[in-house]
This record gives sequence, C-alpha cells and structure tokens, in this order.
Amino acid sequence: MIVNSPEERLVSSDFLILGGGIAGLDLALRLAANGTVVVLTKTEAGESNSQYAQGGIAAVLDPSDQLEAHTEDTLTAGAGLCHPETVRFVIGNGSRAIRRLIDLGVAFTRDGDGGYHLTREGGHSARRVVHTADATGKAVMEILLERVGQHPNIRLYQNQISIDLITAHKIGRFVPGQPNRCYGAYALDIPSARVLTYQARFTILATGGAGKVYLYTSNPDTATGDGIAMAYRAGCRVANMEFIQFHPTCLYHPNAKNFLISEAVRGEGGILLRRDGTRFMPLHHPDAELAPRDIVAQSIDFEMKRTGDPCVFLDISFKGRPFLENHFPTILAKCAAFGIAMDREPIPVVPAAHYTCGGVVTGLDGTTDLDALFAIGEVSHTGLHGANRLASNSILECLVFADATCNTILSQMRERPHVTQPMLPPWDSFGTDVQSEAVLISHNWDEIRRFMGNYVGIVRSNKRLARARRRIELLQQEINEYYWDCNITRDLVELRNIALIASLIIRSAIYRKESRGLHYNTDYRQRDDLHWNRDTVLPILD
Repeated sequence: MIVNSPEERLVSSDFLILGGGIAGLDLALRLAANGTVVVLTKTEAGESNSQYAQGGIAAVLDPSDQLEAHTEDTLTAGAGLCHPETVRFVIGNGSRAIRRLIDLGVAFTRDGDGGYHLTREGGHSARRVVHTADATGKAVMEILLERVGQHPNIRLYQNQISIDLITAHKIGRFVPGQPNRCYGAYALDIPSARVLTYQARFTILATGGAGKVYLYTSNPDTATGDGIAMAYRAGCRVANMEFIQFHPTCLYHPNAKNFLISEAVRGEGGILLRRDGTRFMPLHHPDAELAPRDIVAQSIDFEMKRTGDPCVFLDISFKGRPFLENHFPTILAKCAAFGIAMDREPIPVVPAAHYTCGGVVTGLDGTTDLDALFAIGEVSHTGLHGANRLASNSILECLVFADATCNTILSQMRERPHVTQPMLPPWDSFGTDVQSEAVLISHNWDEIRRFMGNYVGIVRSNKRLARARRRIELLQQEINEYYWDCNITRDLVELRNIALIASLIIRSAIYRKESRGLHYNTDYRQRDDLHWNRDTVLPILD
C-alpha cells in the first residue's frame, strides 16, 4: 500500500527500509512474507537514481561470455581497490538476479533471434548489458512499485525525509561491552511538518548516493547522502568517499537538468569530438570511447580546460534515425525537446557527478557496525566498485545485496525469535524556533556545491583541497548552530547532510596521497600501490 503519510506519530514494524529505489523495493518484497514492512521515500514513490538508470544491468548471459571476464573487467576498472571476494560474489549471482526480474515481469529488449539484446559499455570486454531500450531503471521500478503497492504486508509512506537513526546509545540504553543497536529512525513528514518516530526490529538504509553535493550532477534532487550521513553520525564507518564517479556524458544545455546520455551510446559506436569536429579519445587511451569512465571523464575535462570550450560533443548521428529510435528512444526524444537533432548532429555533453564508489562499510551480508542496521545499494561500501565503478554494475549490486541482506535478516530472526523493543522517546524540538532567514540555507547549499565542483572535482590539488577543507569547517559550524536553533525542514536536513558528506569527501581526498581511479591529484600524479593500495576508512585514519 502506497500512502502519503501515517496518521500516528509512532509507527512500528518488523522491517523499516529507508529509501525506495530498486535496492529498497526489492528487499521489501523479499521480506514481506516474514513480517510487516515500512518503506519511507523522501518524495513521491519512484523518484530515485534507480529511476534514471538508462544503460542496463551487466551480467554474464551470453554463452560466449565468462564470469571470469566480467570479474576481470570489474577489477581492472576498480584500479586495485575492489575486494575480489565481493566482485566474485556479485558477478556469480548476476544471472540469477536477472532471472528474478524476468519472473517479476520486467520486459528486457529482445534481439532478432529471440534472445535478449546485450550492449557493450565502457570498460567491458564483451556485450553483457541487458536492458529495456534506454530506460532500464524506469522499467524495473515500475514493476517493483506495482508489486509493492499490491502487497498487504508493505506500507510505503511518501514524502518522509529521515533525520537520524535511533540507537541504544542515543536513548540511553547502551551497555558497555555490548554492540550499539539501531531501533529505527526519526523522520520528518514533509506535508504536515511533524517529526515521526519509526520503530523496527531491523532497519535498512537504501537511501542512495550523494551526487547533489556537486553543482553539476546526473542525480535527482533526492541524492543528498542522507543515509551515509546518518550512519556516520550514529557511529558507523564509511569508506572511500574520495572516489566520486563523474559520468563523462551529461547533456549540456541551459534548460536541461540532470539528463544523462547513456554509456550505451558510446557502446553502440558514438564518438567524442571537439568543437572543431576532431576526435580526441584515441589520443588518451587505446580503448578510446570505450575506456573506463574515469579515463573518459578526465580526458573530456582535459580537453575542455585546454580549449576553453564549455563542452565537447558526442556523435552517433551516422547510425541513422531508425537505429536511434529503436535503441535510444528516450534520449532521442529528450534531445529533440531541447532542439538537438540527435540523428543529424552531435550532442553537447559535459562530465557530471554520477555515483559514489564509497559509503557505509558493510559485509557481504549487508551488516554494518550497528546491530540491526543494514545498508544496501549506493549508500553502502561493499568493495565491489573499488576506485571506479564499471558501467552497469550498479543495479546488479542492488539486486544481489537485497537478496543477501534478506537472508541475513531472516537468519537473525530465527536465531532470536523474541526480541523486546524499548519504548522510544518522541522527537524533542524544545527550544527551537521557526526559521527566519531561509536565504542562509540556500546560500550555504549553493556555496558548498560550487566549491566542491571547483576544488574537489575531477582534477584536484593539495591547495584546492586545503581551501575546500577550510570552507567546509566554517560552514559546518554555522549550519550546526542553525540546525539546533531552528525547527526541522527538509532543506535544513539536507543541508546538514550535504555539509557532512562534503567534509567526508574532502578529508578522504586529502588523506590519499596518490592518483588512482576517480581520485586525481596533480600533486601526486602516479598510482602508488606500495603505500595506498587500501581503502580509506573514516573515522579510523592512521
């Protein structure tokens, strides 16, 4: 059942899932036969990074392909920081994850021989990306939302922004020598401005990534790093926050917002051009346009800075309109809406913040440093992505870890069938007042996103990072004072989280004194496997 908001201030369930993307919805369906499930979404149901995933899902489905090849491609793209056991685990379960979606009713695009049409994307050595035209995420989300809406054990509450996790330490029930435990979360019901208490035996973070920490991003407005920030404040480790993937090709147009030009466009032969029509990727990497995303994004950034042009151009017009209508109908229509004839001219593109490679540290079972708290999807750091994500491994990770986390939770339920939940205190807003100057929030938000792009973007330096750290420390102090003095609003919650995420990224980037994958520092241009072939884990830094 999908509803706008609960009537009661305390909502209890067996399972609380924060986030309504593919990871959260798939897990909700898996858990629903074993208890009551509450799912919270920040906006209307369906608005998430998952909804906008165009390319598809990478898995070994073709008999000529091999698990070892997909594994090697992932490890290569991850630049030495992938956890091999995680990579093997995820890829080994890939075909089973696809079969589950097919059984649920997802209609993947077929080829002329009756099989599934597979595309090849950057960093892949074979065609292995199954897709639904160029709107795979949307197709999967529609099926999952339909099933969630029909299930009697699932309640999905819209327009609920989580504020903080409720832990044993927070409510005075922490016992020295015992693990800290999560009992649920406080969330703001945006329409009524009430803060509600959500209590659950198990809480799962599926809140997605943090692309909105940057001014230019492919992410929707919901991607403000809420889950990572909440988990960090509650005492969980986070890792590899310096590795922010910039997708090489987002549509460059003054009226376009967050629209991605899929990796599959290059996979089907699209080439990158300078303004004068000359090709440049062969000069930067032997795989040219099919190089890993970090290489392509850095190459575009280099060309833009060298020429002073505000964008480069992606050309696939030579494939003809029938091909584009069949393979990229969504992109073709979106470009046409902005006056760009994709079948007759190149598309202007720029790199933009896309996905995080780091996040809340988890095991292969979805567990975190807090008892009864799990994390799945982009909010988590599983070790799959290393220093750079391989294209179309993202949804695969969501599906595989939804399954693994479900198995872990059900196992814990069998081991401890009777658990007494404490009485949780309501949200305390005593002493706060109505915000009088909302301009402070909008100004701080804009400042953070701009200096993150300028100082902590695709190319970094010690001087830029030091400036960014000074700015974020001052802003965090100002934002925290405002947070504790004023009534809660969505804008204030998101600003507080974005500031913390920016700080985590900056601190991690300063700590890593080398260049690897998505982290390129002009003061340490080389990869250093002797000293830095390891994760950056916060708050534990040596």
